[in-house]
Amino acid sequence: MSDSRSAPFLEVSALQSGYGDVQVLWDVSLAVEAGEIACIVGSNGAGKTTLLRTVSGLLRPRAGHIRLDGEEIGGLEPDQVLVRGVAHVPEGRRLFKGLSVRDNLLLGAYLRRDTAEIARDLEFVYELFPILKERETQDATTMSGGEQQMCAIGRGIMSRPRLLMIDELSLGLAPRLVERLGEALLEINRTGLTVLLVEQDVMTAFEIARHAFVIETGRVSMAGTTERLGGDPKIREAYMGM
Repeated sequence: MSDSRSAPFLEVSALQSGYGDVQVLWDVSLAVEAGEIACIVGSNGAGKTTLLRTVSGLLRPRAGHIRLDGEEIGGLEPDQVLVRGVAHVPEGRRLFKGLSVRDNLLLGAYLRRDTAEIARDLEFVYELFPILKERETQDATTMSGGEQQMCAIGRGIMSRPRLLMIDELSLGLAPRLVERLGEALLEINRTGLTVLLVEQDVMTAFEIARHAFVIETGRVSMAGTTERLGGDPKIREAYMGM
């Protein structure tokens, strides 16, 4: 029996996963401490999205373990993983067309019954991203890409998670918007929320996160602090064009 007091907050060990006959992840192991921002980086197709989908229950692991605060969550259904405190902001935002910004945000709280706290969290999201308050009655899918990403992150926050996982924060966004989103993540993290960021733009990820895991062809090839990995010649040449 594991001791959750000494174990990492999120612990993935020897994880294997994939789609149909195609195996994507091969014995992936990583650990994220409570209250930190960590990132998973790697080239397109390396297995980063598959890892998040497996942690959040959208894919069933073929082998290995996923533990959150000492509890095994590998193989649970997505709603069961969400109830245990894992929110997944998917690549491409996946907002609901025809629903307002406010309704999209409230969908993040659909499993909650604490009405007063839901209202408080909605105000927190509006303070974090004031443009969403201005656009709260607008169809969320008609906003700009950056505003949609803010809404998707806000929807994740509305579940009041303990772990917020974000897939491709910067995809298709202007540098100024990416910087604003990075600032928002740091502000979110200051509330004590643990953040796991998947990002193809390594420089962006390393500016935000404290620890990083590099995935290549479905395996963790390197891990360490972003300060150390950012100075590694292999990383700089392969992912930063330096």
